[in-house]
Amino acid sequence: MVVELARRSLLGLGFTAILTFAALTAMMIQDLQVPVSIIWKNMLGSMVMAIYFGGASLLFDIEEWSPLKQTSIHFVLSIILWLPLAVWMEWLPLRLYPVLAGLGSFIVVYLIFWVSFFLYFKRLEKEMNNSMKK
Repeated sequence: MVVELARRSLLGLGFTAILTFAALTAMMIQDLQVPVSIIWKNMLGSMVMAIYFGGASLLFDIEEWSPLKQTSIHFVLSIILWLPLAVWMEWLPLRLYPVLAGLGSFIVVYLIFWVSFFLYFKRLEKEMNNSMKK
């Protein structure tokens, strides 16, 4: 379990590294000058989120839990981590409308990922059932 948690967290960090490199490349192409402290703070926030989402994917491996329970707990934990982090990182100002807009955006992105995975696993299920019939 600990090894799998570490593996998934490192996988999340790998995705963060790729996205950070892409963002820095775009900044370099546009010749943007940003203080290192801002880059450092944003990288830290991205890394924290990557480790969380990598590790939190283990919730979906708990077979005793229903998919609804897995998703609900994952969603609530994600919001509990993301919102304070987004405010601390200054991704969101601590005011009502920006926080509500940020939460709305987070929910939309979460739903897009959820629907994508749902459709993927439904297709996989159909393919497996079809191969069993042959």
